[in-house]
Amino acid sequence: MGEFLWRSVVLGVAATALLDIWALFLQRAFGIAPPNWAMVGRWVGHLPQGTFVHADIGKAAPVTSELAIGWVFHYAVGIIFAAALLAIWGLGWAHAPTFIPALIVGYVTIGCGWFILQPGMGAGIAAVKRPNAMQIRALNILGHTVFALGLYGAALLVRP
Repeated sequence: MGEFLWRSVVLGVAATALLDIWALFLQRAFGIAPPNWAMVGRWVGHLPQGTFVHADIGKAAPVTSELAIGWVFHYAVGIIFAAALLAIWGLGWAHAPTFIPALIVGYVTIGCGWFILQPGMGAGIAAVKRPNAMQIRALNILGHTVFALGLYGAALLVRP
């Protein structure tokens, strides 16, 4: 159990950090704004009151420490998805990692954004309510491919 937990944390944090580095690259190279983790934190902060869907998260009441909540949530989700990868494919995968399982998990994370987070924050399913929905979708696919590469690369780096 200890190996499962530490590998989940290491792989999840590494893959999420690579995703954040990717976002910084996109911002510096192309002027694409990185995700606003404060708004994600605001969404998470409203969940305990039973509010799962907002018309526009930017107009929802601010939540204390929403930026910190958003960042913690972002990394916690990365760790949870790394744990899911290890739970499905086993620790044997971590000892001899292959890319396809990491890619499958990376693409499942796209679905969570498209069908849970974006609608919950008021963007609609797969950001359909945003004027740049196709760009958002393309960036989601690219970003979560980077997340998958992070899972795989981290597994290669820490394999026994």
